[in-house]
Amino acid sequence: MLPIGTDFQQDFFSLFNLPARFQIDSTALEQSYLALQAQVHPDKFAHLPESERRLSMQWTTRVNEGYQTLRSPLNRARYLLSLHGVDTQEDSNTAMPVDFLMQQMEWREALDETRQTKNIAALGEMEQRAQHEMRFLQQQLAVDLDDRHDYAAASGIVRKLKFLEKLAEEIGSAFDELDS
Repeated sequence: MLPIGTDFQQDFFSLFNLPARFQIDSTALEQSYLALQAQVHPDKFAHLPESERRLSMQWTTRVNEGYQTLRSPLNRARYLLSLHGVDTQEDSNTAMPVDFLMQQMEWREALDETRQTKNIAALGEMEQRAQHEMRFLQQQLAVDLDDRHDYAAASGIVRKLKFLEKLAEEIGSAFDELDS
């Protein structure tokens, strides 16, 4: 029998014994993840009946899914909002403040230019600016989610972070292109 029970409806914060907050202790998350994996890993149940092995596999999947969700700030924010019944509407609501959209356009143009000119230094500066902006938005998320409980504002920040994560991926791809 699995030592962690059979409550698959338990939220990920409860599963990892963490408070349901945006700001979490990443070390505690990692330690809890490793402890849970040690409890539910399928290798521990290889000699048991099929039903026990299947349950172990389900728990392993659940633990991995929870860990991946909570370790990513963007996914953690989405998850917290979903626990409060808030749909971030990332696919349907693309309305953004004009200044943010202008900044995105400028960054995209600059990214295209750095690709054409193969300017690795400019690409590095762009990556640092994007990372700085993402950290700033994550700090705002912590305030809106943990302190103010302003889920509408947090939802808007999640949509902004989605744009920035996509930009960061494109910057990474540009580095890969310039390296080859």
